[in-house]
Amino acid sequence: MPQGIPNFLDIEFFQNDELFFPTAIAWSLEDGRMKTVVIEPDESWLPQDAELADDELLYLREQGVPLIELARALHEDLPDKTVYTDGLDPDETLVDLIFDAIQMPVPFELAPVEELIPGIDRETLEDQRRDLMFEQSLEPQLPENGVYALLLLAQQEGLVEAQEHPPENDGDGSIDEEEW
Repeated sequence: MPQGIPNFLDIEFFQNDELFFPTAIAWSLEDGRMKTVVIEPDESWLPQDAELADDELLYLREQGVPLIELARALHEDLPDKTVYTDGLDPDETLVDLIFDAIQMPVPFELAPVEELIPGIDRETLEDQRRDLMFEQSLEPQLPENGVYALLLLAQQEGLVEAQEHPPENDGDGSIDEEEW
């Protein structure tokens, strides 16, 4: 069994026929804190003729954390760690986009949550995670809610001690720390 609370990560992203890039990320720390960030898009992700609503892009540019700051925080928080994801999104590709844009190595290894919780098949884990999100009234499109649901799933499986408070998001784009 891992020491401390397992590290979890969830990334939200924008995708259409022309564009694919991360827009927000959340991750948990071994001491129970969680961080969440709106991501300022790299210019290389936004071709001139691509279709993206001006208000969406303006929000990401104004509220998003620059990639170098995000990478620095991830390097400080998750060096040489195994970080678990729900495995539903193209998380590895999105992480690579972030670190490739600033030409830095990824400081952690991603693994699907089923590697943390052996003996339960992927479909059952996903059903349990989805049920937890519903029970807690968590919006699935918010990455901090995805991480919180994975923390709850780990708690349900006896890997994490019970906590009192769900995460709250102030939405200002900074790297926020929260106790879960």
